[in-house]
Amino acid sequence: MKHSPHDVADTGLFINRELSWIDFNNRVLDEAEIPANPLLERLRFVAITAGNLDEFFMVRIAGLRKMYRNGEPWCDPAGLNAAAQLDSARKKIDSFLERQHTLLFGRILPELESSGLYIVHPGDLTPAERLLASDIFRSNVMPVLTPFAVDPAHPFPQLNSGAIEIALRLIPAGKGEDAYAFVELPALLERFVELPSSDGIKRFMLLEELIIDNLQWLFSGSEIVECFPFRITRDMDFSVEDDKASDLLVSIGQKLQQRRRREPVRLELPPGASGPLANWIRSAFALEELFEYPIRGALHLKQFAELIPKSGLPHLALPAFEPVMPPEFMEDTSVFEALRNHENILIAPPYHSFSPVVQMLEEAASDPDVLAIKQTLYRVSGNSPVVRALQRAARNGKQVTVVLELKARFDEENNIAWAQALDECGAHVVYGIAGLKVHAKALLIVRKEDGFLRRYCHLGTGNYNDRTALTYSDIGMMSSDPELCSDIANMFNVLTGYSAPENRCRKAVLSPFMLRSRLEQLIEREIDHARAGGKGEIIAKMNSFSDEKMVRLVHRAADAGVRITLIVRGICCLRPGKEQRSNLRIISIVDRFLEHSRIFYFGNQGSPEYYLSSADWMTRNLDRRIELMFPVEQPELSEQLKKILFFHINDCDKARELQSSGEYTSFIPLEQYSASRSQKAIADWFRSRTAAALDGSAGTPLKIRKIQGKKHG
Repeated sequence: MKHSPHDVADTGLFINRELSWIDFNNRVLDEAEIPANPLLERLRFVAITAGNLDEFFMVRIAGLRKMYRNGEPWCDPAGLNAAAQLDSARKKIDSFLERQHTLLFGRILPELESSGLYIVHPGDLTPAERLLASDIFRSNVMPVLTPFAVDPAHPFPQLNSGAIEIALRLIPAGKGEDAYAFVELPALLERFVELPSSDGIKRFMLLEELIIDNLQWLFSGSEIVECFPFRITRDMDFSVEDDKASDLLVSIGQKLQQRRRREPVRLELPPGASGPLANWIRSAFALEELFEYPIRGALHLKQFAELIPKSGLPHLALPAFEPVMPPEFMEDTSVFEALRNHENILIAPPYHSFSPVVQMLEEAASDPDVLAIKQTLYRVSGNSPVVRALQRAARNGKQVTVVLELKARFDEENNIAWAQALDECGAHVVYGIAGLKVHAKALLIVRKEDGFLRRYCHLGTGNYNDRTALTYSDIGMMSSDPELCSDIANMFNVLTGYSAPENRCRKAVLSPFMLRSRLEQLIEREIDHARAGGKGEIIAKMNSFSDEKMVRLVHRAADAGVRITLIVRGICCLRPGKEQRSNLRIISIVDRFLEHSRIFYFGNQGSPEYYLSSADWMTRNLDRRIELMFPVEQPELSEQLKKILFFHINDCDKARELQSSGEYTSFIPLEQYSASRSQKAIADWFRSRTAAALDGSAGTPLKIRKIQGKKHG
């Protein structure tokens, strides 16, 4: 959260990071407001924004609160100290929550009712229906619940962050004074309980309302005076000093066990909550009023996504999307042979199938000529085919080395389990370099061919995760380029041993060693071209842009006349100046797929250069992580990246443009669609490339086992 000293006089160049993120979450919520989006898609976007906000409190608000309570005087580059950031964030969040509530409860749920799906409350039921609901409670819910009394013999429990709790004030049997208790909604129970129906209408009751309506079964003989649901969010931004930890896996495991005891940073209560029970809850958590949020309607809106598969209304969802195979895989051959034929192949999930990446690993696992496999893993799915292939390769005697990042936030527990499973199979599992997260996405395979060793690699902008490959827009490149593969081999030597990060890499660029300086050189070159009367041009697509030095450099480039287009999905701390309108444009695209790819274009006076990277232009990516940037040099591959950027830049449907005021504006009214929707245009273009290759091919597409499961909507 801290920033280095900066010149207060130019704080107008910047937008605050936290406020920019809240604006991004509002752009996601825009998608829930667009009538042209299918109704269940709109519901999904509401759930996404709620999950995003939870993580924002667990990490960013938690960090600001620490600074505020410690009295730290530091200001961000926009000139705001912690207190000012918290106050401004609160105002924006209140406005966001009001809009979110209105959309869900005032528009989306009523529209679902017209399609035969209802959220019902106990008071809506007939006496017979209510008795039936009570039977469901006693059979399917009550056996899983554990009531927690709070008294001298039962201390205040450690409540789980994010869980819905029911607080009670009651008078126990045989006593004449108040007592207090909790009931926590178990994470394993479904939030929406379906009630039997004979008329084809689907009726669901919120689990907490079903429990509250049947509390007498849990507290028999007691008089329940008052009760209500509430929720706390805890500070989850823990860090591990891995250069001091004797066993990183054990240290992170211990930190995870301490999560329930971390400080709360948000308390969600019913609006107007007052009286003994509310006051008791407030005193127990001792949170400042700034961190208490009155919540109208239901809590934990992220869980409303559970209604989508339960709805039985497929016509209200997006039609299934089917990825295509890259046309380079037209011959009925292996992945390695395809790479020998083409040297470099771009794969862009979800438009392209993720299967070639998995097949590359599966072929390597069983190929007797493959000697070694090296891979970085950051976030993988729960039943990962990537990890299964690595396990099989290790069992088959390959030298398998996995650099697995244990500190991937919110995936620590999952990654610990995978680390142990890989280790048991004989793979060498390492955790990278002390003090640095390994965020680079790289796979290297060493194969013996004709008496010589040949290397193949896959590098990408996104994780080796078969599930997010269905919904995250990323780009990877498979390659047999000897120079690039040599650079990746050097990278793994840095990660697994004591090899120095040398500057002799011919193509790949690593942070925190060389990436910042390389980007600065590329931008400075465009500045030089513009100042010499030539044409300087930069197009940069990324998730977030917040690094102070890079913001200043891009401002300087724009002032020098470099034509700059930034496609930044989320946080953007660069505030465009009014005088820069003619040559600095910043857009954000939010659509069906999460825009996750990082593509950088530098015009270079007519000899353009394209790069892909795992890194955003954030301080953590440039200075505190192992990140990778690599060039895309083949003209036919550069043309693909050019097309993708072209479609995004010309998107008038889903693009919002950042103004000098800090506000984002859309090009057409949100309720409309035009023919310029970039994700659809990219999907159609990739599909047409594959279809054209099939029409002109005597062969059939590479027979690759499908690992993506069902088509997704």
